[in-house]
Amino acid sequence: MSLWMILPVSLPALTITGIWVVYAMALYNQHVCPVDNWMYNQTCEVDLPFQRGPIQCCTLDNIPLISKCGTLPPESCFFSLICSTGSFMVMVIVLLRYAHVIEKHQNCVLNTASLSTGWICAAGLIMVGNFQVDNAKVLHYVGAGVAFPTSMLFVCLQSALTYRLAKTQGDYNMGHLRLLMTLLAFVALVLSGVFFVQESFVLQHTSAIFEWVFCMIIMLFFGTFAFEFAGISGDTMMVLARRQSLQTRDHKIESLSVANQLQPESLSIL
Repeated sequence: MSLWMILPVSLPALTITGIWVVYAMALYNQHVCPVDNWMYNQTCEVDLPFQRGPIQCCTLDNIPLISKCGTLPPESCFFSLICSTGSFMVMVIVLLRYAHVIEKHQNCVLNTASLSTGWICAAGLIMVGNFQVDNAKVLHYVGAGVAFPTSMLFVCLQSALTYRLAKTQGDYNMGHLRLLMTLLAFVALVLSGVFFVQESFVLQHTSAIFEWVFCMIIMLFFGTFAFEFAGISGDTMMVLARRQSLQTRDHKIESLSVANQLQPESLSIL
């Protein structure tokens, strides 16, 4: 059993715990309202951070979206740290998964597409964490518009890849689990997007809840790679190095063949 399996388990443990800590900090500093609060107002005489007492007046600016929880300091600093660390871990996990598939089976379109979408998702996550929605709204929404669809596409590709490479009953069971998580994530993403653009306070609060559900499902999906990573060896990364060296050699051979073809033509012209 390889120690590499700790990596995919660490990602959901770090990110899920981290975003809930960010939520707790935002709630403590009265920057957002509680998740169980369903009463919102158009305006309040006093902003939420300056209110005192058990009864709070909440507006749309206080809906506990994940981005809203990480907007203001000090929780914004911790939110940026979580997103940056998580995006780096996503890139490593996606690369190791790509190399593991090549080592144990062979490369395919699904594997290459998963690598691309996973890295694009990581880039979007960095933008989400480092450009807060209240300070750089356009860049934040661009990052979210990149991270959410590509993460959904990534889990779809990986679910299909799991079934394609399955040989044992355990592989098929893992495929069933990933398919179920993919369907749940898709439903949560669609409902979150549909409710987010509504004017109703209740629907926008529901959108925030589905956003939390979607993100946690995606992170738990990455945790399932511990099943494959238990078989990763020190030679897995060498697969990428050998593949790169073969591509370089083929490119040199192709260049030499083209040069040899051009030489007789040049001599004939002379």
